[in-house]
Amino acid sequence: MGNTPGGMPGQGGSQGQGKEKKDGDDKKKKHEALAPPSHFGRKKRKMKGAQVASKLPLVVPTSKCRLRLLKHDRVKDYLMMEEEFIQEQQRLKPKEDKESDEKSKLDDIRGTPMDVGSLEEFIDENHCIVSTAMGPEYYVNILSFVDKDQLEPGSSILMHHKNLSVIGLLVDEVNPLVSVMKVDKAPTESYADIGGLEDQIMEIKEAVELPLTHPELYEDVGIKPPKGVILYGVPGTGKTLLAKAVASETSATFLRVVGSELIQKYLGEGPKLVREMFRVAQEHAPSIIFIDEIDAVATKRYDTTSGGEKEIQRTMLELLNQLDGFDDRGDVKVIMATNRIESLDPAMIRPGRIDRKIEFPLPDEKTKRRIFQIHTGKMTLADDVNLEEFVVAKDDLSGADIKAICTEAGMLALRERRMKVTQADMRKAKEKALYKKKGSYPEGMYL
Repeated sequence: MGNTPGGMPGQGGSQGQGKEKKDGDDKKKKHEALAPPSHFGRKKRKMKGAQVASKLPLVVPTSKCRLRLLKHDRVKDYLMMEEEFIQEQQRLKPKEDKESDEKSKLDDIRGTPMDVGSLEEFIDENHCIVSTAMGPEYYVNILSFVDKDQLEPGSSILMHHKNLSVIGLLVDEVNPLVSVMKVDKAPTESYADIGGLEDQIMEIKEAVELPLTHPELYEDVGIKPPKGVILYGVPGTGKTLLAKAVASETSATFLRVVGSELIQKYLGEGPKLVREMFRVAQEHAPSIIFIDEIDAVATKRYDTTSGGEKEIQRTMLELLNQLDGFDDRGDVKVIMATNRIESLDPAMIRPGRIDRKIEFPLPDEKTKRRIFQIHTGKMTLADDVNLEEFVVAKDDLSGADIKAICTEAGMLALRERRMKVTQADMRKAKEKALYKKKGSYPEGMYL
């Protein structure tokens, strides 16, 4: 009993001390700094596999993602197209192999190398007569794969090198010389570069240009335009220069050939070249054929035992036939030039083949003055140069001689390092040009 009251205060004292200690700890905790949080936001719950697959985030593509998608679509289209191409190639490869095998078999049938010949005559549907350039004529077969509709007498064919059977056709065969004859780039000369020759220019315009540009004028008058023109005269009077001017001024196809080019080595090649030249001219009509130095192939005929002379005469006969034969020439005009018209065969220059003959004489004083003005127009002349001294001289100067004088005078001025040509240079150049023209040599040079 006595202990109880005494014990109560003691127990109460211990509780009071505990409470005071707890309050002190709380105050101490309030004064301490709080630790930073290790996690922000709402804590995520871990989901299992099925829930993860069904909870993918929804992504709305922005502009950058849209461009990336289009790029991938293009790559996909390209890959699909490439795959389709590969499949198509694999499908066609057996067919190409088969065609190559058939082609190799066909080449074996044809044989290599092949010969080139000419079809002379048909015997029946599968047989014909052919000839080669170096041998006689043969009776041969026509193979089944040859297109017989395109074969005709005179056409060039391919033949087997052993049995000479016809195995092919040469289509649109043109001699390379004829291709070279065609003038693709027009010359720079014009009618203004020709000194004098007004009558000659007018005549060649009437005979060559007007029939091609205004054929109705000749129809109104009721005449046929000339077929050909021949230019003749002494050398250096401007025949070739006038032909160059015609080629430059006209828009027609221009074929240029030298007479010596028509003379070939093998028999029949010269006439064949003439035929091909006129055929090409007719295909490209309107056209002009200029044959320079025609006396090389069209001299007067005479009896001879030389095979070369006979071949030249056969070439001339083919040229005569092309000028005035059964076939109409159409819009094909022929210009010829020569220095020796007296040596030409009369059949070549008769009316009907060559309807107009244009002579080129030596220039007179007026023409000389004009030629000197043309050639000295771009030269730097000194004040003492008097061209009338050379114009009124009685020397037989051609247009080529005048050009040579001007060129030589300029060379003499360059030799002395002068930029102007003097009268002394012109005189020396004239003496040198006339000395070379006369062909005189000092006495005692050759003993």
